[in-house]
Amino acid sequence: MAGVRQTGDSLALSTLRRIHAVLERRFPEQRLFLRSDTETRFIRLTSETQIVALAGSAALVGWSIIATALLLMDSLGAGSLRDQAQREQASYEQRLNDMAAERDNRAEEARQAQMRFTLALEEVSKMQSELLASEDRRKELETGIDVIQSTLRRTMNERDGALEKSEEMKLALAESTGSTKTEAGHVEDMEQTVTFLADALNLTATERDLIATDAAQAYEMVAAMDYEHQLAQDRNDRIFEQLEDALTISVEPLDDMFRNAGLNTDTLIDQVRKGYSGQGGGPLTPIALSTRGETPSDPESLRANAILKDLDKLNLYRMAVEKTPFAMPVKTSFRYTSGYGMRRHPISGKYKMHDGIDMAGAHGSPILATADGVVKKAGWSSGYGRLVIIQHEFGIETRYAHLANIRVEVGQRVSRGHRIGDMGNSGRSTGTHLHYEVRVGGKSVNPMTYIKAARDVF
Repeated sequence: MAGVRQTGDSLALSTLRRIHAVLERRFPEQRLFLRSDTETRFIRLTSETQIVALAGSAALVGWSIIATALLLMDSLGAGSLRDQAQREQASYEQRLNDMAAERDNRAEEARQAQMRFTLALEEVSKMQSELLASEDRRKELETGIDVIQSTLRRTMNERDGALEKSEEMKLALAESTGSTKTEAGHVEDMEQTVTFLADALNLTATERDLIATDAAQAYEMVAAMDYEHQLAQDRNDRIFEQLEDALTISVEPLDDMFRNAGLNTDTLIDQVRKGYSGQGGGPLTPIALSTRGETPSDPESLRANAILKDLDKLNLYRMAVEKTPFAMPVKTSFRYTSGYGMRRHPISGKYKMHDGIDMAGAHGSPILATADGVVKKAGWSSGYGRLVIIQHEFGIETRYAHLANIRVEVGQRVSRGHRIGDMGNSGRSTGTHLHYEVRVGGKSVNPMTYIKAARDVF
């Protein structure tokens, strides 16, 4: 065993010597001299020392190159991400500005359409009054013509009776005998009678001619009134068509908006009508009524009443829009930082349901009520921080959380667009933003459903 160990040691030594000889040829021994005023020293740099120094220098240089490359890559990546974020922010702000301009245009169009409806309704009322007045005049003329014709017939009958009576008197005088008057007296009586009858006949003829002239003028007037009535009818048809088209353009988008928000339009209209059920004289009543108080069945009245019904529906929709949270709670610049649904909680890190949407903006930005309602809560509420809850119609409730300041009180009635607070960072929050919720029947729904539904209308 000892011989085998010695043989192995000698092989290892010979291998090391050969390696050392190779290194000596590649890296001969160097001496580094250090000279001072009194003495000179040197440091031996063997082949192994030189190799270790070169390896260390190479490792240091390689590490420096890799670290520099990593820093450059991080810097370039951060710069590109920052530029991309700036571009996306600019694009998002441009889209918000375009949406705001489009919303303002739609609001202006709706206002102008409402003005056109009002003017058209006034025009319809004026035309209806003119039609009723012309109808009364036509009836009066027809009554006058009937009276004239009756008088003419009566006069002609009286004339014929007078002629017959004259003939009878002539025969009676011719056949009469035993009269106390002389023949001259009879002739004189007959001449007086004939003169009276002739005067009566002339007077009757004159009256007949006057009545015939009046009748002709009355017929001409009736024809002119019929022509005017036809012209008014044509104008009414054009006005009705314009009103029907305008109502179709205005009502259908509102129908679509409420349906897209998941609301039943029939139930919605019934609830608004019940809330505004006071009655009295007003413009939105049937155009005309029969003598028995029933709505007439002529096409014009039915058409006008249908337009009035649609105008009433449009007005009810307008009131329903004011009471439904279709508006934006933030009108200043902001960005969406979290949507509705399951998400990883930014503080606890656990997956939880997010019952609203988050809008991040400048601290103190105005927070606005999205619909008419009554303030149900205005104060501090655990994780919500400063919280405002507004109860609206139709079982809808909106919540505005993490406010910096609250500007309303419990029980206060607010209108859409009323400033209820300022954007802040109260409660469990990682930064300044608004947490906005919409609840229907106590259950949360996605607020974006209402915002998107109203985007194409307002």
